[in-house]
Amino acid sequence: MTAKRSGARSKRPQRISQWSQPAQEPRSEPPLSRERIVATAAELLDAHGVDGLTMRRLADRLGSGVMSLYWHVDNKEDVFDLALDAVLEYRGSPQTVQSQDWRGEVVHMLEDWRASMLRHPWSASLLPRRALGPNILSRLELLSKTLSRAGVADADLNVAIWSLWNYVMGATITRAGFDLSDDDRAAAQKRLEHLSERYPTIERCRLLLDDDWDGAFRKGLGFLLDGLSPK
Repeated sequence: MTAKRSGARSKRPQRISQWSQPAQEPRSEPPLSRERIVATAAELLDAHGVDGLTMRRLADRLGSGVMSLYWHVDNKEDVFDLALDAVLEYRGSPQTVQSQDWRGEVVHMLEDWRASMLRHPWSASLLPRRALGPNILSRLELLSKTLSRAGVADADLNVAIWSLWNYVMGATITRAGFDLSDDDRAAAQKRLEHLSERYPTIERCRLLLDDDWDGAFRKGLGFLLDGLSPK
């Protein structure tokens, strides 16, 4: 019994020492921090997707031990939340003075949102199932405030916000997933020509050849904002 107590006492200082010692970082690397962990996690997500991010891979990229990460983040779920919120930060439109052009503000806000998610395609799949962080909530607050200032009634504000949210999410996921080459689109359109009796309208409009994603996003957004404009 005495021996066991002695053994327990001999191990405990070593364990405390390991946790209390700063992580051994390579001299060429900056100190480990939450900001550096989040930025590196976003890089790994860009390169390998959601399934490719592990705490071991993150620690290796940072030149750190896995346990050192837990001084700064709770777990991998925390890393996902922080990385997602970081890449969706909105720094505002170039105009510093509040504009009277509410539509222009909304368009800029939502185009920036879509562009951020297209730069980081994993964000579109994570956003619907993660906790909303301060950057995302700030976007929604600014969007709500702008629409309210434009005259959208409080009773309609939630519907307006979710309609725009759904539009941005749908447009982003479609653009990110619709990865056909010019030759593939041309071949698909050619097949439609032989099925024109069954699909006359989309064949006539040459739907499958239209790759003006940015123009379609802005024009479709205009349709939505027309419906939101105070009558």
